[in-house]
Amino acid sequence: MWIGNSMLFNWLDRNLEKAAGRENEVGYEGKMWMVHSGGFYEVEKRQLSPGQMPAKLHWFKWQNFTTWASGIALLVVVYYLNGGAYLIDPAVRALGVTQAIAFSVLSLLLPFTVYHLMWRTIGKSAPVIAGLVSLAALLVVSYALTQLFSGRAAYLHVGVLLGTVMTGNVWLVIVPSQRMLVKATESGQEQDYALNQRAKQRSIHNNYMTFPLLFIMLSNHFPGTYSHPLNWLILFVVMFAGAGIRHFMNIRYALSSTAAWLGPIAGISLATTVILFVLTARPAAATPEPTTKSTGKPPVTFAQVQGIIQTRCVTCHSATPTEPMFPVAPTGVMFDSPAQILILAPRIKERAVVTKTMPFINKTGMADEERELLGRWVDEGAHGQ
Repeated sequence: MWIGNSMLFNWLDRNLEKAAGRENEVGYEGKMWMVHSGGFYEVEKRQLSPGQMPAKLHWFKWQNFTTWASGIALLVVVYYLNGGAYLIDPAVRALGVTQAIAFSVLSLLLPFTVYHLMWRTIGKSAPVIAGLVSLAALLVVSYALTQLFSGRAAYLHVGVLLGTVMTGNVWLVIVPSQRMLVKATESGQEQDYALNQRAKQRSIHNNYMTFPLLFIMLSNHFPGTYSHPLNWLILFVVMFAGAGIRHFMNIRYALSSTAAWLGPIAGISLATTVILFVLTARPAAATPEPTTKSTGKPPVTFAQVQGIIQTRCVTCHSATPTEPMFPVAPTGVMFDSPAQILILAPRIKERAVVTKTMPFINKTGMADEERELLGRWVDEGAHGQ
């Protein structure tokens, strides 16, 4: 609802039309008619005259607070509890739980504070400089997070940072400005147009962050991005693409034709797809025959595979997991029987060999030699002998 409202009101601002005869009316900014859910809606935007406060005024703020507060609660439950299992990846940085949580909190509070103070000072007189510095700082923080936390946690923290900045904009700038406008109107004073502009500036900031934020909030479903050695670069590409697409969606009504905005969006989407494909593509391995001729090594036996899985995977992926962190097998994947292992052979290779995102944070210590055996077994046909 929060992001939807942001998009709706930005869309409204770009589609308001001046009614005939009211072009020069003081405080009048435009209106529109809409049809939805079986009825017609008339929407008008205006600046109120002193004392012209309506009896009932609807505010748009609690969607933001609910989104942010629930997100922070989930951050604590998923990433801070359970010994920071999702937060810490020893292969990236061997952090203690307390140390990792401290870095996490600092990575949210410090960048937001710098952003807010900069736009309260430099942003007033030199918004272009403040914008470039803000963008550079976001990229530096994003890269630093991928060098501190697990890839999944790093992506999530960038998303939480963007959400925190957006929430700070709402509660520290937009809502206070609205309250001051309401108070001035109620007391019979002229409205300060600078308050309107300041709130609108932060609202536009939030608007450009929506698409990058949406991807990041879903990124844990795409381990091929956050587990990649260039995960920071992939994140940069997606964030720039999301903001770029959002930009052309914002200005499309000021352009002369559909092609003038849809063309750049299609171009950005295509370029992003190509860049991500180049970054993440791995050369296809030829499928060797199950003989010693292709590799000089004896074929991998199913007993070897089952032994690796029993030692490294079944602690979590079983009908009766022994890992306290997962009382139920994650995503319902179980390797208790040969049939279960055989049917999931492609997934085993993808997660344990290609992306190396399993075992989870390599908690059971799967060695590279074991991963090589699993991958070779799948390449040899994932046989059960």
